[in-house]
Amino acid sequence: MMTSPTSIRMPTSEPFRMLGIDPGYGRMGFAVLERSNKKETLIEAGCIETSAASPHDERLEIIGDSLKKLISKHRPHGFAIEKLFLSANQKTAMRVAETRGVALYLASGLPIYEFSPPEIKLAVCGYGKADKKQVEAMVRLIFKPTGPLLDDAMDAIAVAFTALGRISH
Repeated sequence: MMTSPTSIRMPTSEPFRMLGIDPGYGRMGFAVLERSNKKETLIEAGCIETSAASPHDERLEIIGDSLKKLISKHRPHGFAIEKLFLSANQKTAMRVAETRGVALYLASGLPIYEFSPPEIKLAVCGYGKADKKQVEAMVRLIFKPTGPLLDDAMDAIAVAFTALGRISH
């Protein structure tokens, strides 16, 4: 069940965790953010990677198993995912759509928030046509992640941040 971005009220006294996903087939970005006392904190971010040499079903299984572990470990209160951007490469778009399906299935029972790339850019940068470097710079400024993070993980942080910004508090 998809939830509208304003249909959930977040408890103000308890930490609220959001799992953000940047869907991908070879590499899926994820991020867990927590809001407590009106402050967002980055708990974990990274990528789930699959090998191009692996069979299709194994790649989906790796993604599914990894997401199950993340959900079990962090017990998020909400799930945010980027809407699919249709590319010229239909085969790639279909594979990414399949990974989104796996992720959405595993998020059942959680409020689900979906955002388009322009919505995410607007929430993070204040400009819906910001480029990837601007989004990354704002994510780094807001969350000060330690160590290098791949762009997919940075995008997942932006997705989770967008969702937290849309929830009533």
